[in-house]
Amino acid sequence: MRAGRRRGLVAATLVTGSALLGASLSTEPGTARFYGMTAGVAGVWAAGGLASGSVRANSLRGPVVGPALLGVGAFAAFYGCALLARRVPVLDRAITGVLSYAHRGSDRWVLATTLANGLAEELFFRGAVYEAVQDKHPVALSTALYALATAATRNPALVLASLVMGALFAVQRRVTGGVLAPVVTHLVWSTLMLRYLPPLFRVPR
Repeated sequence: MRAGRRRGLVAATLVTGSALLGASLSTEPGTARFYGMTAGVAGVWAAGGLASGSVRANSLRGPVVGPALLGVGAFAAFYGCALLARRVPVLDRAITGVLSYAHRGSDRWVLATTLANGLAEELFFRGAVYEAVQDKHPVALSTALYALATAATRNPALVLASLVMGALFAVQRRVTGGVLAPVVTHLVWSTLMLRYLPPLFRVPR
């Protein structure tokens, strides 16, 4: 795909996915509508990433142990930050709001949609987006666009997390030349966050 067409596809996917992401986190936790919309977000990101032609077979090869351990380390750092965030009202409210989807939802469906979105985000942001801006500071730009998309949720905790983890995933993409490493790190980190973070925050009433 030519660069101009790829960038047009990336822009269209970014707008569509961001709008759907914002809408999905405005729905009632634990409802069929929520799961349908989050699945739709994953579908948009994945379709944009695959349609761009940026995700090739060789981009899904490489070691997985190192990236998995990096995911564990990232979780440990975020867990420590979460302990501090509980003392900051605005962050406590933001994180509690996000975790209401875990508290009030089906564990199986929440995990499935979380992992689907993690995989799809990597295919798009570290695949199509990174490729589209590779001649213009791809680490910084792909991270900024990732955070911009996340800003549609209007949740400061998610935006901060997207800046930190987006930068990490983008560096992995640059170092390894593919999306496998960030995919593995993202999925391990997301799984641990979903398993161990909710008990730290009060259950919304």
